[in-house]
Amino acid sequence: MQPLSGKRGLVTGAGTRVGAEIARALGLAGMAVAVHHHASALGAEATCRDITEAGGQAFTVQADLYDESAARALVAQVLARLGGLDLLVASAGNFDAVSWSDATREHWDRALQLNLLAPFALAQEAASALKASSGSIVLITCGTRIAPIDGYLPYQVSKAAAHQMMRLLARALAPEVRVNAVAPGTVLPPTDMDDATQRDLVGRIPLRRVGGAASVADAVLYLAAASFVTGTEVVVDGGRGLGA
Repeated sequence: MQPLSGKRGLVTGAGTRVGAEIARALGLAGMAVAVHHHASALGAEATCRDITEAGGQAFTVQADLYDESAARALVAQVLARLGGLDLLVASAGNFDAVSWSDATREHWDRALQLNLLAPFALAQEAASALKASSGSIVLITCGTRIAPIDGYLPYQVSKAAAHQMMRLLARALAPEVRVNAVAPGTVLPPTDMDDATQRDLVGRIPLRRVGGAASVADAVLYLAAASFVTGTEVVVDGGRGLGA
């Protein structure tokens, strides 16, 4: 019996990239998965199809997490469909490139809303159901908290704040609910990153390669099943934080 078999999960931002891989991995591990997306309906449907064709259970849910009321309504919708919740994975986020000198209030609002405030609203709304199931929350933070890069200041600050929020929520929701985080490094470079910048980043990674979305999903699977782990951030960066 797999430890996640029969459990119920919600993964936000699961229409593309890392979120899709996390949802797929949880579904293949036996969880019934709510696959959230904002505008990536086709990707979310493909993720569900991969899960259901392998014998799992999954369905898509749409919400604009820039809208706090929509984030809260998303949780209510998933609870009504699943009858409860064992795992919340807050993977939706933005990664807007902007120099510090060009950063505007709009850049800050976008980063803080999607990367920090939406996960908080989701956690707050899901807390009662997660307490009832002795469930857990996994936030997707970022390895740039340890090894900053240039050009993404609001994003990096919002993800660093999410790391601290994880620690505080782990204290607030204990002992019933565990709260952890996964901090990816260079696993899927942003689509707007040029080749030279990507080569430079890979050159700074001791393992000298990009990790891939599956490496993040593996860490989420571990935390979802690790019953004596809370307040912990698993860094998936190939050693980039070592400063090599």
